[in-house]
Amino acid sequence: MNPLPSNYIDSTPTANPGLRSGPRHWDLDFYAAANRLSKVIRRTPLTYSHTLSKKYDASIYLKREDLQVVRSYKLRGAYNMMVSLPREQIEKGVVCASAGNHAQGFAYSCNKLGVKGIVFMPIITPRQKVDQTRMFGENNIEIVLTGDTFDDCAVAAREFTEKHHMTFIPPFEDLRIIEGQGTVAVEILEDLASERHDAPADGGAPGLDYLFVPVGGGGLASGVGVFFKTYSPQTKIIGIEPEGAPSMMAAFRAGAPVTLDNIERFVDGAAVKRVGDLTYSICREVLDEIGTVPEGRICSTILRLYNENAIVVEPAGALSIAALDDYAETIKGKTVVCIVSGSNNDIDRMQEIKERALIYEGLKHYFLIRFAQRPGALKEFVNHVLGPNDDITRFEYIQKHNKEAGPALVGIELTDREDYDILIKNMVEYNVTYTELNKDDTLFGYLV
Repeated sequence: MNPLPSNYIDSTPTANPGLRSGPRHWDLDFYAAANRLSKVIRRTPLTYSHTLSKKYDASIYLKREDLQVVRSYKLRGAYNMMVSLPREQIEKGVVCASAGNHAQGFAYSCNKLGVKGIVFMPIITPRQKVDQTRMFGENNIEIVLTGDTFDDCAVAAREFTEKHHMTFIPPFEDLRIIEGQGTVAVEILEDLASERHDAPADGGAPGLDYLFVPVGGGGLASGVGVFFKTYSPQTKIIGIEPEGAPSMMAAFRAGAPVTLDNIERFVDGAAVKRVGDLTYSICREVLDEIGTVPEGRICSTILRLYNENAIVVEPAGALSIAALDDYAETIKGKTVVCIVSGSNNDIDRMQEIKERALIYEGLKHYFLIRFAQRPGALKEFVNHVLGPNDDITRFEYIQKHNKEAGPALVGIELTDREDYDILIKNMVEYNVTYTELNKDDTLFGYLV
């Protein structure tokens, strides 16, 4: 295998002696969970991707949890835990804290089971997510908007649960949640065997070399990991996190879960400050590698999936596919499955997704330019500094009285990333005073 990029950790025993001594026994019955879920969830397809397979010279399949009833895999864990509770316990009511997919899976489960559920969401939760949760839960749920952050909201939910003697349904930190999420793996193994008709005698996945799984809190990775290490131990399991929220990687490096001070919340379905103690202990045993991908590449992947495959995914749903670039040489000729975890993406975010993708690809650049306050200064910039295919997509100019130069925020979109060097060369040649905002996170966040 080729050396790993710096944004990955090899967690095999030879790379980290004593890290894993072989799969432990966890009290998980994935087939029983699959049976409990069979009348509630949608058995999502495992589809062969012609475009990705051609691009990477591999056999690449997508597990389409974006086509789940609530448009993510989260329903599996929430329902499995709730239906496993004693009737006298669940009749007292259940509570969750979530601003996204877990809330919707929880709400749908409450509706199916006919139990009272309270969903705590931060005040800043977009109306679209509130409405979706209410739609799935109908009259069986109540939504409480509280706290400016998810952490504040979660604290309030826990306090409410204890005060009213109800049951808290966590997003990932429970064996029944993990067991439910692991049913994704049951379907992958069965469908891949059916697809390829070459299942080995021991019942393992037929030639499944790599499984890429998104990691947020670690529930999905834990469940899928335990299942495959039990039934298809030859399969390499690669956990993928967003670069701006590498909480599982931080736990792997520290040897225990740690709380990150700040995270980038753009990949909201996989952005957590701290993974669970339980999910960490499982993931360190069943994941072969853990890595991160930049948010910009995730955005490029979202757009490419839509344009080339008509697949609409949320940022977390694109994580596993976005990681393939880092394994391009390794997976040649191999059989690969990528779990597409969800598609709860607000259409209002698409402009931001496009913007992030262009910046990551080196096609969109922002500058703070100090134009000389004289006639023709802007015309000179357009005619001589910009290339023939460069386009000004944003221009905000503030004229300063009694000043020799005035600042302007200028956004420039290129056709080819190689045109960037020509643009900078021209600005130097024509003595343009500029600050490149793409390379200054503070200024970029404030001005753009």
